[in-house]
Amino acid sequence: MPDNKNSADAVQSSEKTRDQYETYPYPARDPEDEDKRLISGSPGNWDEVVHYIFGGRDPSAQTKSGKIKILVAGGGTGDALVMLAQQARDRKAKADIIYIDLSESSREIAEARIKRRNLEKNVTFVTGSFVDLASEYGPFDYIDCCGVLHHLPDPDAGLRALADALKPNGGMGLMVYGELGRQGVYHMQEMMERLNAEAGGARRLHFGKALFNSLPGTNWLKRNPFVGDHIHGGDAGFYDLLLHQQDRAYRVDEVFDFVEKAGLRLQSFIEPMRYDPTTYCSRHDVLEKAVHVPFRERSALAELMAGNITKHIFYVVKAKNKIKAPVPDEDTIPFFNRVDGPTLARSVAKSGNIKITFTGLSVTRTMPAASPAILSRIDGKRSIRQIYEMFDPRPEKFEFNAQFAVMYSVLNAANLMYLRYPKKK
Repeated sequence: MPDNKNSADAVQSSEKTRDQYETYPYPARDPEDEDKRLISGSPGNWDEVVHYIFGGRDPSAQTKSGKIKILVAGGGTGDALVMLAQQARDRKAKADIIYIDLSESSREIAEARIKRRNLEKNVTFVTGSFVDLASEYGPFDYIDCCGVLHHLPDPDAGLRALADALKPNGGMGLMVYGELGRQGVYHMQEMMERLNAEAGGARRLHFGKALFNSLPGTNWLKRNPFVGDHIHGGDAGFYDLLLHQQDRAYRVDEVFDFVEKAGLRLQSFIEPMRYDPTTYCSRHDVLEKAVHVPFRERSALAELMAGNITKHIFYVVKAKNKIKAPVPDEDTIPFFNRVDGPTLARSVAKSGNIKITFTGLSVTRTMPAASPAILSRIDGKRSIRQIYEMFDPRPEKFEFNAQFAVMYSVLNAANLMYLRYPKKK
């Protein structure tokens, strides 16, 4: 027999979540700002999606129809939706994008942002639960679900619903909260439940702010520099971070279990370097047992070492899908992400290093001697073979390949470079 109490609790939890986002749509966005900038990030960066989910071959450029279907599950005020729709138009892709969210207020903002950019032609807006509706509108080539699953009464059921709506060769970009970097957040939520559990809306917000402001400097939240929505995100950011009544976080091992229970396989975390123990420790005697263990074990150890991972961003495919991210070969085309190539080439030529910062942690990596010359020749169109042929005199092929591989491994791990294959003619 069904558990009526659990069902009632789930309904009440969903209603509280919907009511929260009706009153405080998150993140707070002004559609007029679309005239000034495009908010971008991960997941949903299409270059990342192609690299990790489609093996470097963009499905919108590999077939005659070129049509792809995308779901933005729990789209909120539209950051992922706008980013994906704009990227599709920029690359002249035939993308059919479905947006599903519980909140009418959030949907209105997302719609206004899409209209501001004249992107509404290929976007369908749906109000409701993607847990119930995803399969009705699928199947999908790509599903983007950022910051939503951890707010569901049953995250496992939510991910299974998305997996069921995914094409066999499709994939998803997901984000869930990380436990260790959010030290103090759940202490605050527990205090709210002990002191003011039933309050919602403005009453809950005002009480929460009073509580936060009264906390001593020794409080874990006051000492945590890695979370800031309650300081920089306005009322919506404060409410979403500290006052949410349906919220959980995941450790790395739990992320793997979560994915695998839904019949999926984790392709990569973003940024990969953050999930590598060698990023945090250079002592070979310490790392001897850490570098020769499976991906899951290395990632879990890195999370424990880092202490600053507030969210896990990752790409998944179906467990039976054997696709892998591309590796450097003569035909692949390297291209930059989030960095200007010529500027990077000049910086590396000057110092011989690259400095990368992740949530307050700076990491320096020595780059191969040929890196500046290689970086200056990367334009997002030339293949590795063509880049090699530009050298005069040409170095030994094996030496060029070795230096390229080392350089690429650093930049890809930092999310600064990807590979793709040429479009089919």
